[in-house]
Amino acid sequence: MGNFNNIKVFFNINNSSKKNLLKYSKIKKYKKGEHLFLDRDRVDNIYFVLDGIASLYKLNSSHDKKVIFIYGKGEILNEVILQKNMSSLNCEILSDCEILEIPAKKFLEVMSYDFQLSRNIIESMAYKIRRLYHQLKNTSNSIRLDKQIASKLWKLSRDFGKETDEGIEINFNLSISYLADMLGSKRETVSRQLKILSEKDLIIVKRNRFVVVNRDNLLKYFRNS
Repeated sequence: MGNFNNIKVFFNINNSSKKNLLKYSKIKKYKKGEHLFLDRDRVDNIYFVLDGIASLYKLNSSHDKKVIFIYGKGEILNEVILQKNMSSLNCEILSDCEILEIPAKKFLEVMSYDFQLSRNIIESMAYKIRRLYHQLKNTSNSIRLDKQIASKLWKLSRDFGKETDEGIEINFNLSISYLADMLGSKRETVSRQLKILSEKDLIIVKRNRFVVVNRDNLLKYFRNS
């Protein structure tokens, strides 16, 4: 079953469930910049990242982008449509991806006789709700923007980091503009705060890449400064 076994919500489910889901699944490739689905699209499939990185974002009334989540290998992208087959977010491909898709009706059918799969889905959704709570707290007006940036880069280095001689590099192209979208702020403002973090030797800013020089120091900056 190859990469199928790396999908988190499939951990410890029945082999018969895996085989049943695999029978109805398809793998498709998407290029950076493509969209898997758009807000208010009818979506009949559940999508999983086999390889690459995708983001979920929302547009406000001014058409400013607010990035909600960034997901990598093994993550489910849209379990929310199990309740209603209409998307409530946009899904953008951030790096070339392999996406596994399974019809939602078939997925629900398998969930009905495999409690572990149902439990995994509930836990996945609960984890995302907790992350949203943290996002609301960390993007409040009571927290300085430089600390918000430090927190965001720390988390990205944890989830998508690779070790280099300079530190932990976030292993996908991430522009300052996109980082600003994640924080709900302006590019120019975020750029000024990145310069402060860089001057403190906490991060290194490259072209569309960020390196966290020392993750512990960056975390201390967020918590204590």
